[in-house]
Formats: sequence, structure tokens, C-alpha cells
Amino acid sequence: MTAGKENMGEQPIFTCKAHVFHIDPKTKRSWMSASSAAVSVSFFYDSSRNLYRIISVEGTKAVINSTITANMTFTKTSQKFGQWSDVRANTVYGLGFASEAELGKFIEKFQEVKEAIQTQQCGAQKTANGSGAATPVASATASPLLAARAPAGDEAPAVSPAQPKVDNDEMMMHQRAHSVSSTLQVRLNYSFYLSVSQK
Repeated sequence: MTAGKENMGEQPIFTCKAHVFHIDPKTKRSWMSASSAAVSVSFFYDSSRNLYRIISVEGTKAVINSTITANMTFTKTSQKFGQWSDVRANTVYGLGFASEAELGKFIEKFQEVKEAIQTQQCGAQKTANGSGAATPVASATASPLLAARAPAGDEAPAVSPAQPKVDNDEMMMHQRAHSVSSTLQVRLNYSFYLSVSQK
């Protein structure tokens, strides 16, 4: 690794030792050991993608590769054991620790990372109060023109009370006026929203 690349990519921010388990995909009721012994379990932060992951490797096999999201919950199920569900990986991970104190440290870090993710998401949805331009939002539903079509789910509303309302007929006319790809349509809608909000 060169000196210029040390600050790039994923960096470990917390490491502990635990036995790793996966929920049995067939029964969804019993645990299967994913590691033969206690292994290093690390939280990583990727500053270039603003992403947090929990990773654990035993030998050459990744026994945990879980991207943390704001809606994940780590549940302490016994004195030295806890678990979380990862929908993207389609599994439930379980960790068995040597002591309750070690489990407590992991829970604290998990909560700290979740709060950091929630802060990032809130910051991306807010605009500066008169001190600058709107903060761009990466979500496809960031445009009020697309918010009405957004799927229901865990996402926060795309339009905050501070944003001005735009007439629905005006939005529909604008949307129909362009027959471009969906990516370009999102950019056009967002630009339209910015121009309407500045009037």
C-alpha cells in the first residue's frame, strides 16, 4: 500500500473476537456454526462510499460480510450471545462472545455505527438554511416529482415540510414533456424542482 492510498477504501474501526453463527436457511430456527473457533469480527468504514460493514474471515472464507443499514437491529439474546438480520445477505448472523463485557462493547459499536448512518442520511436530506445551495441527495426519490411514485418502505419521506409544494398538474406536464431515460429524467426532475423552489 502506498502512502497516498492509506486514507482510501475501507478501514477497520473496531475489532473483537467471537464465534460466528448463521441461522439454518432451511429451518430458520437453529444455528449453524460458521467458524470453527473464535475469529476476529471487524467493523469497517469505507469513506469513499460512506459505507459501514461487519466483516469476519476464517482462513480464506468470509463468514460475515454484512453491510450495516440504519434499520438493522442487534439483539442481545443471552448473556454472551447476540444476533442481527441482514436482508441483503438473506441471513441472520449470530455472535457468541467470551464475556458479557465483550458483547456489550460490540453492541455499543453497532449502535454508534447505526447512529452515524442515520446522521448521514438526515444530513443528505436537509438543505442549508440560507447559507448555501441544497445538499444533493443520491436517492432516486429525492425529487418531489418522483416521491409520489416511491415505493412504501423504510425510506424517509423525500419531501420535508420546509420544501415548497409544487402544483401536481405542473409536475405532470413537466414529466410528460421529456421522453428520456429514467436516469436523465431524475436529473431533469431535480433541476426542475430546484428552479421552482427558487421562484
